[in-house]
Amino acid sequence: MAATNRRTGAVPLLGLLVIIAGSVLLVAGVFTYSVVSSTLAAQKITVSDDAAYFAGEHVSQPWEAYAEAMVIADHASDMAGGKTYAELPRDDPNRESVMTASFLQASLFTSVVAFGVAVLAAGLGLVLVLIGFALRRLARATELTATPSVSAA
Repeated sequence: MAATNRRTGAVPLLGLLVIIAGSVLLVAGVFTYSVVSSTLAAQKITVSDDAAYFAGEHVSQPWEAYAEAMVIADHASDMAGGKTYAELPRDDPNRESVMTASFLQASLFTSVVAFGVAVLAAGLGLVLVLIGFALRRLARATELTATPSVSAA
């Protein structure tokens, strides 16, 4: 009987720890998504008019950042005659502009990755919170069924 109580007593504690860890991940994910979004918005970047999607929109979401990064890649490729920065001769007058475009594109792709990691953290946090509650509920149900009932004689 004592061993059963000790085991079932650990499960609610584990559930609580999982809920706390999940809550931290959930809050961190939402906070990170918000910070990346507001930081991008503060840059006042607008998706180019020749973008396949979201033309004219202000960049504050991952899909807008991706759309603008693709436009920058197209513009740089046109400027460099289809060559990458590394393929351009050192004396090419477009080399610096292509390099800047490459950096801007990489920065926008980095923000897309940051959005993805934030959503992943928030999603995992939510799953952990749900698992924690399930563990605590399971422990409570196990405790109720393990407790012998006193019958009236």
